[in-house]
Amino acid sequence: MSKISLRDLEAVLAIARRGSFRAAATELDISTTALSHGIARLEAELGIRLFNRTTRTVALTEAGQQFVDRIGPALSDIDRAMDSARSHGETPSGVLRINASAVPAEAIMSGLVPDFLRRHPRMEVDLRTEERLVDIVAEGFDLGIRVRDLVPTDMIALSIGQWQRYAVVASPEYLADRAPPQNPGDLKDHDCIRARLPSGALLRWHFERQGETVSVDVTGRLTLDDAGVARCAVLRGAGIGIFLEQSVCDDIAAGRMTRLLEDWTPPRSDYCLYSPSRRHPSAGLAAFLAMARELANNARRAAATWDSQSSDASSADPVGTHTWRRARRPRKPSR
Repeated sequence: MSKISLRDLEAVLAIARRGSFRAAATELDISTTALSHGIARLEAELGIRLFNRTTRTVALTEAGQQFVDRIGPALSDIDRAMDSARSHGETPSGVLRINASAVPAEAIMSGLVPDFLRRHPRMEVDLRTEERLVDIVAEGFDLGIRVRDLVPTDMIALSIGQWQRYAVVASPEYLADRAPPQNPGDLKDHDCIRARLPSGALLRWHFERQGETVSVDVTGRLTLDDAGVARCAVLRGAGIGIFLEQSVCDDIAAGRMTRLLEDWTPPRSDYCLYSPSRRHPSAGLAAFLAMARELANNARRAAATWDSQSSDASSADPVGTHTWRRARRPRKPSR
């Protein structure tokens, strides 16, 4: 073991993570040749081959995968212990590693991360954006950001302060011979475009109005795993879809889509920042979490103001029919 350094182990994880010696060398700021020689020495010391290499691909061997599964969490523990030791009683410093999907990554870059770096000049943030759900502990991240439904149950989660609205929409073509839904329960009579999450589960549609919350497992003949494809399906009249408001606001404004159940979709924070339970987080991690809570509380107060205004507007029309005062065509009988 004396011949094996932490740097060697970090190199193995970088190659496994990147799937390429060249990309791993860039991440580690060393030459590809030096990295290749280091892995060769490590394999000789261990007496096993860690990677199968061709001119085009790099893949872990079975022994290599077992090795990575063991050293990943161990190195994460070592990094956290060193960060914690450095930071106790000191100004927050070091690197905060975050893994997020694209939408919340953009959200935290619009406020939280820049503000954090300005407030703590000795801190660095390494933000990796990817849609697959990763094991943040095994892959060496301090924090993850995902939709609430995807956050592992053994993690400590915090709703981030970027509140947003969902929009339930359909095309005028789809609604031409169907009565629009007046409440979430009416969705059972419609073709809804179901969304499959990276975990394989189907997205439940969540609604809220005046303190009442409803979750619906919608039914439909079309199931998709990409929001862009789902948008195309809605535009072609294939059914009712649910999207982040900013994704379809132009379609709504142009009349290509009609918004439904608007009074059931107040601003909400579906994205959560999550991390393993830690009794002694590093000063940098603790400072980041404190800022996230501060922004979340500010956003929650703003959302409460919106909800109060919405309640006042709908008090004279408790089922929300004010949204649909235009003439409605009766639904065609099912075939």
